[in-house]
Amino acid sequence: MSQTPLDLTLDAAELTARLVDFPSPSGSEKDLADAIEMALRGLSHLTVDRHGNNVVARTDLGRAERVVLAGHIDTVPIAENPPNVPSRLDEDGVLWGCGTCDMKSGVAVQLRIAQTVTEPNRDLTFVFYDNEEVAAHLNGLGHIAEAHPDWLAGDFAVLLEPTDGQVEGGCQGTLRVLLRTKGVRAHSARAWMGSNAIHAATPILDKLAAYEPRKPVVEGLQFHEGLNAVRIEGGVATNVIPDECTVTVNFRYAPDRTEEEAVAFVRDYFADCGVDEFIVDDHTGAARPGLTHPAAAAFMAAVGGEARPKFGWTDVSRFSALGVPAVNFSPGDPLLAHKIDERVKASLIPEAEERLRAWLTSS
Repeated sequence: MSQTPLDLTLDAAELTARLVDFPSPSGSEKDLADAIEMALRGLSHLTVDRHGNNVVARTDLGRAERVVLAGHIDTVPIAENPPNVPSRLDEDGVLWGCGTCDMKSGVAVQLRIAQTVTEPNRDLTFVFYDNEEVAAHLNGLGHIAEAHPDWLAGDFAVLLEPTDGQVEGGCQGTLRVLLRTKGVRAHSARAWMGSNAIHAATPILDKLAAYEPRKPVVEGLQFHEGLNAVRIEGGVATNVIPDECTVTVNFRYAPDRTEEEAVAFVRDYFADCGVDEFIVDDHTGAARPGLTHPAAAAFMAAVGGEARPKFGWTDVSRFSALGVPAVNFSPGDPLLAHKIDERVKASLIPEAEERLRAWLTSS
């Protein structure tokens, strides 16, 4: 275990800066997980467990409800030119650095709540997990759900994903499919002797260009679906007619669709496009907003504002699959996530902490 200390008595913004200074791109979270575990084990009111580079801490006060506060500790790769680690605070009170927005400011809020709220009105579970920014099968929250589902049990969950200080309900699902067309290879000087697989993909691209997004209202929130080509691959050499072409399509769908319905929609949408192979390459389902739960209503009343839909995919989907209604909330701006100049206004971090504290300590 790393012996680098993490001081949970720091102001939430200062703590965010210290977290950013622990480089933790996906797959390299061990040092930060060690520091978080060490800090949490120093808090007598928490029971701490670890699975890989995933750390879970819980109160056990016999409260009527249990709330889960969860956040991932990995970031996208650190930029080199210009570098975005270590963190820096500018003269305007803006904290810059990789992960400031997504989502080390949220993790700092979790840690501050863990350190300061020793007698919450609901039992609390704090989850710090790895590998959120990469392929779904590597996701640490998924690994905990498989190995220790009881660690994630709760009545309501708050995922500290960036929301610019507003509550965002549910999330859209994300489906990635490979649409493959076949042809016959030939020399391009005698193209008539072959069949061009890239040309055969034209109906797919035409259908994508004609797509009109569906915007359903789910539990009072309006979502916005999207169907887009995100990659196209084909070709053997510059003088060869290609015999295969693959169009990678990403479907972002609203939480009123099941995973099976999402696949069926995409399959049917391209049914008349001459697709030779339809392959589901990656798929994680949507989550309904969950704002009708009494704990969600109390949360909204405490933190204020108006709930918005989460257009991206987040791990509220995993909580939804476990039967735990969940929302997204943290000080980071989702429009700044993953940027080289990722940043967050420092004053918003302790403000988010105080809003959560009000919810968890009110009578």
